[in-house]
Amino acid sequence: MADNLAPSSSSTPGSPAEGTVDACPSMRALELIAGKWALRIFPALENGPVRNNELLRRVGNGISQKMLTQTLRELEANGLILRTIYDSVPPHVEYRLSPLGESLNRTLVGLDDWVRAHWPEMERIRKSQVDSD
Repeated sequence: MADNLAPSSSSTPGSPAEGTVDACPSMRALELIAGKWALRIFPALENGPVRNNELLRRVGNGISQKMLTQTLRELEANGLILRTIYDSVPPHVEYRLSPLGESLNRTLVGLDDWVRAHWPEMERIRKSQVDSD
């Protein structure tokens, strides 16, 4: 996944040519969140800070601790979540959406609303195309 979401430059050797799908910043951002787990982390954090074990429960559906940690690190590295380490005994960590992550989450909620509104129509079209083949 992309570590740097800055637009690609065609003058850099090996970078995508301008005008291609790979050069599109939106596509690069979607690669970051399109993984199986990232999209499940956003709603789990939308109501405020969450500790690791609670986040593991909220995300659910078979995510391992290793995969949760890896996904959280990637989201943190891209400024979408914030991690707070508390100096306590035992120490604990909380995760929350950053302002950037909150902004993205509002967009994801809008996308979810669109899918809920249009999914039946998409299914109908898909079924009619399969039936006509």
